[in-house]
Amino acid sequence: MLTSRWTTTATAQEADRVRALVEAVAVADRVEAFAEPARRDIGALGGDGGGRASTHHLLVHDGDELVGYALLDTENADDPVAELAVHPERRRRGVGSAVADAVVEASPAARFWAHGDHPGAARLAERVGRRRLRELWRMRRPAPGHEAPPLPDLVVPDGVAIAPLRVGRDEDAVVAVNNRAFSWHPEQSGWTRADVEEIEAEPWFDAEGVLLGWDTGSGELLGFHFTKVHAVSAGVPEPLGEVYVVGVDPAAQGRGLGRALTLAGLHHLAGRGLRITLLYVEGDNAPAIATYRRLGFERDAVDVSYQR
Repeated sequence: MLTSRWTTTATAQEADRVRALVEAVAVADRVEAFAEPARRDIGALGGDGGGRASTHHLLVHDGDELVGYALLDTENADDPVAELAVHPERRRRGVGSAVADAVVEASPAARFWAHGDHPGAARLAERVGRRRLRELWRMRRPAPGHEAPPLPDLVVPDGVAIAPLRVGRDEDAVVAVNNRAFSWHPEQSGWTRADVEEIEAEPWFDAEGVLLGWDTGSGELLGFHFTKVHAVSAGVPEPLGEVYVVGVDPAAQGRGLGRALTLAGLHHLAGRGLRITLLYVEGDNAPAIATYRRLGFERDAVDVSYQR
């Protein structure tokens, strides 16, 4: 019989079981079932810190076996977000329905992220009255089965200098540009210095891979490109580069800075010997998708947001 329990903390044994389930799902589906902020919370589960108080964990057991799990992020009370997983060996036995129903009972307004656009996620979303309202594309260079075209030469616009992030000096400028560039974005907007410092504390962070574009006349920051390198893991068979986030101040649009910063990051990743580079882009952002395609990226996977 299935039993479920919500918690904001967990024992070390429970935390290990959650991480084992998440890894089993990544291996079976070849895609991470949880976004990076959720994975940080899962990594903190069972530790001394215990993760954020606004993160709630649903543990669904069949006897002593953990068969389902959901993470509910309520940091933004007006936009609670849920991500869930069912152990691959226990699918199509009602576990997913039990998890989804429990999330909706706890948070009727929650929206669901389905990473990889799994058909089972679409069925669960329909069951709990959620509609497919947003797509986040994962694009890859090179496209599967193809060789990557040569990278174009990096041409830096006149009046711009591109240099790596100086840790401890440039964070406030990055925050200001990010929040102007992504004022419309549900996840990327509202950065604080603490958010940047949290990224700097990540094992993958490399200041040399954060490229900042400065106005050589005014000394103002115009834009930035955070690159990322994914280490080998259950869902990552080889090291991967990522165009993690590119932001350009709206006041600096039209100077070719976005393309230059993107290329600067791609050349940096190529210099590290990485064969594959990923990026994420909103599925309805046609101009950005066209730009990335010209650089040799093609759609590789889709994450879907299901909402009421």
